[in-house]
Amino acid sequence: MTNHSEIIATELSIRPQQVAAVMKLLDEGGTVPFISRYRKEMTGSLDEVAVAAIRDRSQQLADLDKRREAILKSIKEQEKLTPELEKEINAAETMAKLEDIYLPYKPKRRTKATIAREKGLEPLAKLIFEQGNADVMLEAAKYIDAEKEVSDEEAALQGARDIIAEWVNENAELREKIRKLFLDKGMFISRVLGGKEQEGQKYKDYFEWEEPVKTAPSHRVLAMRRGEKEMILMLDIKPDEDEAIFTMERHFIEAENETTPHMKQAIADAYKRLLKPSMETEIRILTKKKADEEAIKVFAENLRQLLLAAPLGQKNVMAVDPGFRTGCKLVCLDRQGQLLFNEAIYPHEPQRQTQKAGELIKHLVEKYDVEAIAIGNGTAGRETETFIKGLGLPKNVLVVMVNESGASVYSASENAREEFADYDLTVRGAVSIGRRLMDPLAELVKIDAKSIGVGQYQHDVDQNALKSGLDDTVVSCVNAVGVELNTASKQLLTYVSGLGPQIAQNIIEYRTVNGPFKSKAELKKVPRLGDKAFEQAAGFLRISDAKNPLDSSAVHPESYKIVETMAKDKQATVKDLMTSKELRDQLDMKQYVTESIGMPTLTDIMQELAKPGRDPREQFEAFSFTDGVNSMADLRVGMKLPGIVTNITNFGAFVDIGVHQDGLVHVSHLADKFVSNPAEVVSVSQKVNVTVVEVDESRKRIALSMKADPFAKEGPRGGERKKPGAHSGNRNGGGQQRQNRQQSNEPQGDLQAKLAALKGKFK
Repeated sequence: MTNHSEIIATELSIRPQQVAAVMKLLDEGGTVPFISRYRKEMTGSLDEVAVAAIRDRSQQLADLDKRREAILKSIKEQEKLTPELEKEINAAETMAKLEDIYLPYKPKRRTKATIAREKGLEPLAKLIFEQGNADVMLEAAKYIDAEKEVSDEEAALQGARDIIAEWVNENAELREKIRKLFLDKGMFISRVLGGKEQEGQKYKDYFEWEEPVKTAPSHRVLAMRRGEKEMILMLDIKPDEDEAIFTMERHFIEAENETTPHMKQAIADAYKRLLKPSMETEIRILTKKKADEEAIKVFAENLRQLLLAAPLGQKNVMAVDPGFRTGCKLVCLDRQGQLLFNEAIYPHEPQRQTQKAGELIKHLVEKYDVEAIAIGNGTAGRETETFIKGLGLPKNVLVVMVNESGASVYSASENAREEFADYDLTVRGAVSIGRRLMDPLAELVKIDAKSIGVGQYQHDVDQNALKSGLDDTVVSCVNAVGVELNTASKQLLTYVSGLGPQIAQNIIEYRTVNGPFKSKAELKKVPRLGDKAFEQAAGFLRISDAKNPLDSSAVHPESYKIVETMAKDKQATVKDLMTSKELRDQLDMKQYVTESIGMPTLTDIMQELAKPGRDPREQFEAFSFTDGVNSMADLRVGMKLPGIVTNITNFGAFVDIGVHQDGLVHVSHLADKFVSNPAEVVSVSQKVNVTVVEVDESRKRIALSMKADPFAKEGPRGGERKKPGAHSGNRNGGGQQRQNRQQSNEPQGDLQAKLAALKGKFK
């Protein structure tokens, strides 16, 4: 077996020493953010993506070795393990190859071949399989035995063919050939089940659909599988049957004689009864895994962009969770996000207490020195925005629409109940909307990432893999931004490198009893927060008003002495060094290089001293939808409108234009030039300008374009047959997810590039 470090190094095109260093740090409890940020000398400055790839691939190889050991043990117990077989098993590089080798030795239920062997027909099978010049019927007659239920020559030959079919199916080399045929030339064939045409209209484009396995994009694979699961579609996966059987015949048939028809019959049976179902199951698993990986990748990237959206910062905020009949829940929050006031107002139909609501808002804006008003973008959102903007509030008060997706999930969560035990769901939801404006990251970590609604098919993918992928993204974002130790919630602290839920809770309890932390070193007094947890977490925590100015930065405490030495060499304080570029420019970094601290870490330190605790997120910019365009009825083809990207899929981007229904910018309309990956053009929360190219109120579908001239030549759909899912998501009020947006069955795109990317995942 090849060393894991060498295998991964080859796949990643890096040095084995780098891989070995990362694996050692991971084994010692290092986290991906910590290793990539504070152990650059050891890893050769590998980034988070590379470190995570090493972690994941290392686990895959460990699982492979574990299975290898189990197989060796099983065959050894059967007393069938030869040196040659052991060598072959140890050389297997994939799970599929390993299972192919093991198949003949794998304990089986009673099969047709088993029954034939019990009748003593294996010698006849061997004779035919060897394809010598024999009188097959004469040989078969020797096995006629009434007691063994072999009534005639044909019964004997059938039993022999059953045994040969099993041998054919269990041939590892042939299985690899047929597997390749399924992957290279296999087709997804989707048909509607009889009588399901009306019930399954959303799968209409898959009623008569064929597509190569090799190029089918992830969203279409998941759409067909969902249609099959809902018993609307019948899905088959296969190459051309004649080609498959011909491939098998070429592999086995060596002569033309009396044995040949029996060999061909056994091979055809082996394919139809054994090999095809087996391969189809394998390809289903493989394509599902790849589709899951792609869908999770899309979701994770969208989530990253949403989590890293620009924060308004610490401002006095009024937040409104809008509604018609049930009214609008209004709350006021201080600069730390603490709840100061809550009330329900009814500015809309049917109550229409417009004057009373307006007077209360004006009073509260003045009383609490409100600097911004956050309005949820669900039901009655635009109407509430129009109402508030018409009150004549001071011009310095920002009025901002906030994406409330997931707020209702948070309001009913244990986290919300713990924080606001004395308030109902509507108050909690409004607070979440306000805090999301102030700091999207700090608020969104309180919500199960799957509920935020920026993915595609998240309910269909492997839930463990989804959770792992999204958790990685949240951890990456939290640690990239850094966490203020004295104000962070338990949920936010949980995602800090090296902490977790229990230590995060202990930090909160220590802070409650002892007051704000005065230094990072004080963390060591927190129960269960030992040296290892401190090492992993300290660099990502901030104490803005600490006595030691380095405690407000991302400089790791293990490097404080280096910075103090730098300051001493310039006869200055650390604070002087942080505020004076002139002093920093005078330093010769080379003289501070040690065995453990090299130029990569020193460069990071200097960058951090220049901008201590700098938030990597962009500056907040206010955004407004077009006045007077509040519903689909207000839309006209050709309108040019501002919007915000809410979700990105492989087939396009969904954009909120303020009409309670997201529109879809199909991938073919994202730019004037060809675009294969929407994520290369737009990002979640990005502000864009779009043109309305199609409105279908009955089906709640809006088609948008970002092209300079969306109606040039082909027209809004480029003259193509209309594809599934070329429509908007379905917005439900009150912060519910846009379900149709996530369940679109759009069959646009090409997975070839993505398959290549997956194949070269570690390169």
